[in-house]
Amino acid sequence: MKDHKFIKLERIVKTGAVNFIRNIWLAIAAIAMMTTTLTILLVAVVANATFSNSITDLTSRIDVSVYLKDSVTEQQRNQLRADLKNIDNVKSIEYVTKEQALKDFREDHANDPETLSAVSEVDNTLPASLKIKVYDPNRLQTIKDFVDKKEIQALQSEQTSYSGERKEAIDSIAKATDFFRKAGIVSIIIFIIISILIIFNTIRMTIFNRRDELIIMRLLGASPWYIKGPFVVETTMYGIMAAVVSIAIVWGLFAIASSLEVSSLLDIDFSRNYFSRHLWLIVVAQIGAGIIIGAVSSAVATRRYLKLK
Repeated sequence: MKDHKFIKLERIVKTGAVNFIRNIWLAIAAIAMMTTTLTILLVAVVANATFSNSITDLTSRIDVSVYLKDSVTEQQRNQLRADLKNIDNVKSIEYVTKEQALKDFREDHANDPETLSAVSEVDNTLPASLKIKVYDPNRLQTIKDFVDKKEIQALQSEQTSYSGERKEAIDSIAKATDFFRKAGIVSIIIFIIISILIIFNTIRMTIFNRRDELIIMRLLGASPWYIKGPFVVETTMYGIMAAVVSIAIVWGLFAIASSLEVSSLLDIDFSRNYFSRHLWLIVVAQIGAGIIIGAVSSAVATRRYLKLK
């Protein structure tokens, strides 16, 4: 014999499923709204991950070079390198010899024969240097303050590469990357709030359309959970279906974008690979988000508009 609570739960689920089918057009409208919001949310998450990858790639190319005098000894160079390595923002330090600096210069100016000819006519005047990679370009000033010390300047042949116009360019890139990281997080939060508001309003409309039926149920002594339960079941079904459809839509968008070759607008290859690598996590997260948004919105809406606790 079935437990009374199990029977009650079974009835609630069946009622929710029946109401879903009975109000199929309202269900389709609700699923469409949830699909739209979940699709936008998923696109925002993938786009944010893609942009973060682009920012990481960009910032990884930012470096600061400390140019050394020819008179600097190996011991002095190693000590300077060790001191720089102790700065918490320093990711790596590469020693570039005079010969390597000349080779790099020639490669950078391979299409400029006049410059190459001028360089070949004189001795190698390019200095050796320590090329510093950092974790956060927004904190380069710490390194600048260190190399500007009098005893460190005595080892340098000229100012570091983090000065003048290059300093302004690096600072601009750092500020821009920081802004876009924060903007990505804010946009995701905004879309989540919009999703909740849309679903909440959908449930309110559903309650309004069934107000007579719900009033009769209350008069007949139905428990608050028995009245509220079917709404939660319905919106849970909305959430699951909307999540599946939204994932299919985004997958299709990647296929279309790849065929149209719009990689200049977005790193489609990274986005598609990110989506594929995290597919099961995305499926679980989308379904979970759909269920939570639907169920919570339904519970809050029924409590507010039906005065059910």
